[in-house]
Amino acid sequence: MRASLAFLAAFAASVLAAAAPASASSSFDATYGIWLAGFPVGEADVNSTYDGRRYRIDVQARLVGLAGLITDGRGAASATGRVSGERVAPASFAVNSASSKASRTVRMGLSGGSVSAVEILPPLPEHPDRVPVRASHRRGVVDPVSAFLFPGRGRLAMDDPGQCERTIPVFDGASRFDIVLSYAGTRQLDKPGYSGPVLMCAARFRAIAGHREGKEAVRFMEENRDMAVWLAPVEGSRTLLPLRIEVRTQIGTSVIEAQRVSIDGGGVARAAAR
Repeated sequence: MRASLAFLAAFAASVLAAAAPASASSSFDATYGIWLAGFPVGEADVNSTYDGRRYRIDVQARLVGLAGLITDGRGAASATGRVSGERVAPASFAVNSASSKASRTVRMGLSGGSVSAVEILPPLPEHPDRVPVRASHRRGVVDPVSAFLFPGRGRLAMDDPGQCERTIPVFDGASRFDIVLSYAGTRQLDKPGYSGPVLMCAARFRAIAGHREGKEAVRFMEENRDMAVWLAPVEGSRTLLPLRIEVRTQIGTSVIEAQRVSIDGGGVARAAAR
């Protein structure tokens, strides 16, 4: 449950880059709903700012309803860094997840795409089957929050299928993995805050290091073909807004979907002009 909260918070924070054109300051607020096997189980509030170069993201996630009564689950995540064209350059990352039974905090500093410092409290237990994290695994990476910033690719139109085609190298302080995206289709979406085309990107998980080799949960995620993210072009910017993510888990499909979106205190994301 703690790992799920951290993942959900990280995904919810992916909305930052979509909030701001690359040349202007912007603020962004959103609420994401979280469902598991068709039942509402949580919410995540996102607050982010962007001054044209530097970003900051703050996320608060919590379980609700029966799930919240059982585990009192909650999580918080934050990240800072810069966006330059297609390149995301994180500077700091922190996440705290807690339940009624335990909690864990991860803090990480990055510079030039490489990890400079990591603190995990309490430390992860030692396991002989854990794949060692080498120095090379800490280079050319992004943190889990910054991993889901979606600057537009090159000169492609923002609704071009090629916007889905990317591999994101992620390091969360303990594990190194890739998120591999590919185009799966386009659909029209009409909901409060957005009306227009949505790119449906299939997602795959690829473990690199730090995981426990042969662990059932890792094998399940690597073989999982039921993962997707929906990306919407944002008017006036070279950015994409993640509106929905779907992940099949071992206990049912998890869905995270934007319920409320506010840009600069009142604006909402709209279809990019064609």
